[in-house]
Amino acid sequence: MTRSALLVTHTGRRRSTEHARTVARDLIAAGFTVRVVAEEAADLDLPGIEPVEGPKAAVGVEMVFALGGDGTLLRAAELARPAGTPLLGINLGKVGFLAEAEITDLDRVVAAVVARRYTVDERLTLDVTAERDGVRLAESWALNEISVEKGAREKMLEVMVDVDGRPLSRYGCDGVVCATPTGSTAYAFSAGGPVVWPDVEAMLLVPISAHALFSRPLVAAPTSTITITVDPHAPGAVLTCDGRRVFDLPPASRVTVHRGALPVRVVRLRPRPFTDRLVAKFALPVEGWRHNAG
Repeated sequence: MTRSALLVTHTGRRRSTEHARTVARDLIAAGFTVRVVAEEAADLDLPGIEPVEGPKAAVGVEMVFALGGDGTLLRAAELARPAGTPLLGINLGKVGFLAEAEITDLDRVVAAVVARRYTVDERLTLDVTAERDGVRLAESWALNEISVEKGAREKMLEVMVDVDGRPLSRYGCDGVVCATPTGSTAYAFSAGGPVVWPDVEAMLLVPISAHALFSRPLVAAPTSTITITVDPHAPGAVLTCDGRRVFDLPPASRVTVHRGALPVRVVRLRPRPFTDRLVAKFALPVEGWRHNAG
């Protein structure tokens, strides 16, 4: 039976295109059928690849390869998640927290996939709906985070937050972030939220620049439902999912967030403690100042 893979990259960057060609050639040489997102196929200009398009691009493939930064991986996740296809991130960006491998690992990565030397983890996602007066405004999902933020830079956003159907707090703020453990090192972290190990099942609630006595980040159960209601007299807001899908929210909009029905399946090539990944990506000073003393 022919094995197949989907390749997603940022062909607008020459370096990304060159590395994607290398991976595609190695997979084809190993007997794989290699699919490529149609709008990227011409830039790769490689014989033997199969251009595909639409939301079902990853259906039936063994793995989705994402070569780039976290933005590319999040784009690839949009294709991998509905198909239930494992996603392998190869970092070509700066931090690349979502990636499993670095660009220096290309040969080893392809060899491991060909030999089926990998495992697959499931990452919790978030589903979100927005409505106003019973009218559905938006429906989406996120691997990292969902944010409700002010639409007018010069004005404060007024929101009411409920958890599991009970009122929690009213905030005057720039916005509110609901994040997964996977997303705890992204926007939620920048807003002052905690880092949560990815194998912990939880939902994070992080107010952004809140004018309130109680404005600490919160960690809720994965079974919780978080509701964010935009004040009827507040200016409009914006709902953003993973920084990729954006929806306008008029005053009195109600946003409901809960655990996603579908996880994202992430490839792991070797056992590696999350602590090591955290230290490497954030360059944490584990040695201390004495280590560098003369």
